Amino acid sequence: MPEGDTILWAATRIRPVLVGHPIEVAHTHVRFAKDRWPERLGGHTVAAVETHGKNLFIVFDNDLLLHSHLRMTGAWDVRPVGGRWRRAARRAWLVLRAGENEVVEYDGPVLELMTAARRRFDQRLAALGPDVLADHFDAPAFLRRLRSTDPQRTLGDALLDQRILAGIGNIWKAESCWEAALDPWRRLSTLTDEQALALVEGIRPRMLISGTQGHRAVPSRIYGRAGRPCPRCGALIRARGQGDENRTTYWCPGCQH
Repeated sequence: MPEGDTILWAATRIRPVLVGHPIEVAHTHVRFAKDRWPERLGGHTVAAVETHGKNLFIVFDNDLLLHSHLRMTGAWDVRPVGGRWRRAARRAWLVLRAGENEVVEYDGPVLELMTAARRRFDQRLAALGPDVLADHFDAPAFLRRLRSTDPQRTLGDALLDQRILAGIGNIWKAESCWEAALDPWRRLSTLTDEQALALVEGIRPRMLISGTQGHRAVPSRIYGRAGRPCPRCGALIRARGQGDENRTTYWCPGCQH
């Protein structure tokens, strides 16, 4: 599933194409036919492209916005009009055209048009924890939410809970725990506030580089490297399923405690 840095990278690419420009809705998926997106959005100017965790918002000047969550299958792309499709054209759910460029959303399980008021009161969005990549990370809110969950929960499982911290997925769960030298299997009751904050502050710089320069700019240090030596201590990296969804966790038993 795309994580917060992937969504920030999409916004980084989309923003200069759309913001400040009137757009044309060049294509929508058949499921949106009755919603009249071309009529409601066509000719209006994009005021902002914003992110919160794994969610992306394209905000228009008429009190409407598009909300996207890519889940496991979706992707955003920018291309010149008539350029190469990143995926099959039939998989494009939305094409926004601004001048000579287009922004394309493929295979988006969650793509919806809403008012600004609904965004403020939508229970799913209101339940999100602080954005790990926000300009000013809300550390007190993060700690409040972390301490409100089951203290016997494991750290790795809690980091995937978007109600506690928005934007961390399976990759950055592993990378953040390794960066902070914390065992993802330890119970939250054994974790100090200082350790929790150090984990976030330790991974934010790498995620921000990935979000502004692309994921290739930040190679993984432990994720996907089971059986290989830890780059810090040399012990062999291990991997095992964790949490209700049994997502694979990578960690080093030699230096993560």
